[in-house]
This record gives sequence, C-alpha cells and structure tokens, in this order.
Amino acid sequence: MDGIRSGNTIGKPIRCRAAIAREPRKPLVIEEVIVAPPKMHEVRIKIICTSLCHSDVTFWKLEHPPAVFPRILGHEALGVVESVGEGVHEVVEGDTVIPIFLADCGECIDCLSEKSNLCTKLPFSLSPWMKREETSRFTNINGETLYHFLSISSFSEYTVVDIAHITKSDPAIPANRACLLSCGVSTGLGAAWKTAKVEAGTSVAIFGLGAVGLAVAEGARLCGAKRIIGVDVNQDKFEIGKKFGVTDFVNSRNCGDKPVSQVIIEMTSGGADYCFECVGLTSLVHEAYASCRKGWGKTVVVGVDHPAAMLTFNSLEVLHSGKSLMGAFFGGIKPKTDIQILQKRYLNKELELDKFVTHEVEFEDINKAFDLLLEGKSLRCVIWMNK
Repeated sequence: MDGIRSGNTIGKPIRCRAAIAREPRKPLVIEEVIVAPPKMHEVRIKIICTSLCHSDVTFWKLEHPPAVFPRILGHEALGVVESVGEGVHEVVEGDTVIPIFLADCGECIDCLSEKSNLCTKLPFSLSPWMKREETSRFTNINGETLYHFLSISSFSEYTVVDIAHITKSDPAIPANRACLLSCGVSTGLGAAWKTAKVEAGTSVAIFGLGAVGLAVAEGARLCGAKRIIGVDVNQDKFEIGKKFGVTDFVNSRNCGDKPVSQVIIEMTSGGADYCFECVGLTSLVHEAYASCRKGWGKTVVVGVDHPAAMLTFNSLEVLHSGKSLMGAFFGGIKPKTDIQILQKRYLNKELELDKFVTHEVEFEDINKAFDLLLEGKSLRCVIWMNK
C-alpha cells in the first residue's frame, strides 16, 4: 500500500483493496488486489464512492453464463483520474469523472447521431474483459485473474476503464450524488426525457416504483407531466412516490376483477399518454401496452427481463391501435453529452438527486448494502471507499 501513499504510481501496478464476488449469492470478500496500469485508450481511476444497482445483485446471484467468478462487480461510481494511457486526450490526472457502462466512442455513426446512444464501435456486451483486447487489468496477490463487470468494476479502490466509458463530472456536485448518474437514475430520467419525450400536461403510468421507476417519475415531473400514476404491489411505495412527483397510485393486487389496464383507462378517460415498464416482466409490458391511449400512446420498456423472454402481440391490434412500443437502453442517454445536461440541472436545483440516496455505508460494510437492497429497504445505498 506504500505506493498509493507516495503518489508515485503512474505506469506501475497498484496494490489496493477490492470486494470480490467469488461465488454466487455468497458475501463479497474484501481482498488485496493488483490493478495494472492503463493501456492505450484506457484510464486508471481512484474510486471515491460507488452505489449499489440492482444489476450488480442480479449478476451476483447468477450461477450460469454470463455469470463468471471471481469477479469485481460495481458500475455506478464517481472517481478521480490517477493516470491515463496512450491516446487519451479527454481527461488528465486529477479530473473528476463518472464511469458509465455504455460506451460513447464519439466516432461511429450512432455516437455522432442524436438518434441513438448505441455505440457501434464498442457495442454493449457482458464480456468479463477490457473490450479492445479482451484481457483483465485485475489480479489478486497470487496472480489469479479477476474478471471485470460492465466495463467498470467499481467495487475496487482503483479500476481501469476505457476512455469511451468515461465522462467528466463537475467537482461542484457531491460525489455521493454524481455517482447516481452512472446508471439507474439516468436510465429512468432518460426514458421519460429522451426516449418517450414526455410532453407537458400529459399523463404517465409507471409499472414498478423501484429506483428506476421513481427516476422515470422524476423525469416525467421535469418534463411537466400533469398526471403520474404509479403501479406497484407495495402500498408503501405511494408515499415514497409522492416525493418524486407521483400523483396517483394503483395497487395491482387491489383491483378486484379488473385488469390494471382497465383501471388506468378509466382513470385517464382512454389510457395514459405514456407507459413505462420498469420491472422486467413480459406480462407487465403487455399490461402497460394495454394501458396506453390509442392513436398516440407510447409504451417504453425499461426493465430487464430474462434474455429468452418473448412478447406476443395481436397484429391487428398493433395495426389498428396506432400505439408505439419501444425500448430505452440507458434511457436513450448519450453518456458524454446528456450526463453534462443532467449535472447542470442538478446544480440549477431542478433535478433532485438527494432523495434517491436512502443509505450510506463504508467500504468494509459493502455486504450490508446488498442486504438493504434485498430486503427492499433502500433505493440507492452509497458505498464510500475511504470516507
């Protein structure tokens, strides 16, 4: 650990601590690891804090591919650039940055277009390696290879990330707020703002009021939606949802013989203008689509279901209803430009990030963050690496 304290780490491996997932569903183990220097187009980051996203828990639970162990999970974070590899010009040592799981190369047709956030040059994948050469930058002190996660691996005091996965953060934003923009909160905000393009005065129905669903509500509020209907099986979510702009609540277990879609159609005199599925269930996608207004209703799929899950729609209904069904990967957010806009809106006191953070723990207590999320007690738990 002396190399870290001396500051003489550029171009050298760094020994630091990381929380390693060695087996599915077993507590993470904090161990000393070795983080290699960044190669071409790569940046080594000192992680300041990281927050726990449900995707981390999903892959921690997986027992079959794309699961792989031992792995350093974590992908919502904020850090400071320790050193850069060749070909990196966007950031320099000391810059505060947000690593993001979705690449933005700035060169391909998609990254140069306002119509897409799906990079063609470095497409999203579940690879456990660095993308450009499929090797790891992590080993333990015995030389064992440790695998990457979503191109970030923020459950480590230091990590190496491709420059295409990094955007600058305004140092004026507290670390425990800026880290939220790495994934879940931006996904929900973007689904309303970028993908659906919610208009002022319209009605919105959100299926699932977890952190992402509440972020959709926050995005809809910022867009000026008049009515925001939250749908969940947990009655307590209504009081929580009010803080995020939810105006009405439907408990899908208390609808009697009526399907949720009929309840929403009656509430909105024909269906919601925009519906968002934020759980990851095909049955809810169908229910959300049925809840949309004919002619112009938009249903946006935000939740992640099993890869093999299938949607089935009556072709005549699709033709006659005039509705739209679309996906919102990372909410349609373009990492290097839209995150800057969200940061400005936070500093202008328009975007309220504070209410998403329900718990904070030190790195040594990272497993407590998992417990809180599994017990349904937290929206976002921020984990401080060295508070």
